[in-house]
Amino acid sequence: MKNKLVTVFGGGGFLGRYIVQNLLAAGARVRIAQRDPGAALFLKPLGGLGQTQFVAADICRPKSIAGAVAGADAVVNLVGILNGDFQAFHVDGARNIAQAAAVAGAHSLVHLSAIGADVRSRSAYGRSKGAGEAAARAAFAGTTVLRPSIVFGREDQFINRFAKMVAAAPVVPVLRAATRFQPVYVGDVAAAVAAAIADPAAHGGKCYQLGGPDIIAMEALIRWIARETGRHPAVLALPDAVGALIARAGFLPGVPITWDQWQMLQHDNVAAAGAPGLAALGVTPTPMATVAPGWLVQYRRHGRFTAARAN
Repeated sequence: MKNKLVTVFGGGGFLGRYIVQNLLAAGARVRIAQRDPGAALFLKPLGGLGQTQFVAADICRPKSIAGAVAGADAVVNLVGILNGDFQAFHVDGARNIAQAAAVAGAHSLVHLSAIGADVRSRSAYGRSKGAGEAAARAAFAGTTVLRPSIVFGREDQFINRFAKMVAAAPVVPVLRAATRFQPVYVGDVAAAVAAAIADPAAHGGKCYQLGGPDIIAMEALIRWIARETGRHPAVLALPDAVGALIARAGFLPGVPITWDQWQMLQHDNVAAAGAPGLAALGVTPTPMATVAPGWLVQYRRHGRFTAARAN
């Protein structure tokens, strides 16, 4: 890994910052590529002199991508959206990056997808993620695909969003209460990316499903967050008929939701049995309970001076 040049598209985002930090610590040179590279400048102090580069690139504009991957040994595509033009970002953008990486002679390409990626999915998000994987692999034969479940960490938009709901409301409505997730720690995903880059001969062309050690239903997750933050809301599991109406309206109190996201909630977000995952990449999964309480204290009524609720 030392002295390798790695271009990370979306390196200034939630997941990207952890991947960049991991790569810098391993001695790689990192080029962060995104539409507004200035938004990622906070990462510069993490590397040594000249170890971190910043470049403007738009994955929908192939010419800008070519400059971003020039001379790169490895390329990482983290770009993804939850709502909007899935075709442009998840499929065409993935193809553009993979084609540019192949032309540049990169040794490896790591493509971040998601559990549930499937061209036959009921959700446009899932279909686009599946098509994006296929597009990347067609353009770059040795593409390593990583499919994480919900990624959690201090800056996430999942556990933190529900923690805000729990802290703000006496009643927390829950859609698809029985749908299960396998939250994976952001630091573990970053380690998985680094492992795939470090040994492209072993991991290139393969697909890994990344899940943590905890499999938890939506309602149980809300109750766990409440216990950790010392809150006592009434947790109300909504019937599917009501949930569908809310999804059609596009809003649950405190949480916007699209119809497409409702379709995604119809299936568990859990790694398939027997699928290679973190262990195959040499990464030990981190339980939520060992790291999440460290930042969930901010949602207690009096911060860290309030004890968590007893089980």
